[in-house]
Amino acid sequence: PASELPIELARELRGRLTPQEAKLWVALRKLRPAGFHFRRQVPIAGFIVDFACLKHALVVESDGGQHNADGHADRDRRRDDELARRGFRVLRFWNAEIDRDLRSVMDT
Repeated sequence: PASELPIELARELRGRLTPQEAKLWVALRKLRPAGFHFRRQVPIAGFIVDFACLKHALVVESDGGQHNADGHADRDRRRDDELARRGFRVLRFWNAEIDRDLRSVMDT
């Protein structure tokens, strides 16, 4: 999907994954034989999502504590609504979930 965001920004973000994003990226790549080809830091609809499987219109987000800050939850909700309007299903996981129980995250 087209995005007005510069691809250079997405490339830069790919080189600065958080520890939880890196952990999740390793796990998501293992799903490729099952038909889930994930990309990381993907520009979609004016946003850069953490991970996306375009074939299955699935977005996976790894959220840190800043997502609890004032206004951030509202921005996330608007972002998720726009992605859903474009046919994407968005799954959000807290960094603590990824650290504590990656298996459950992957089962979801």
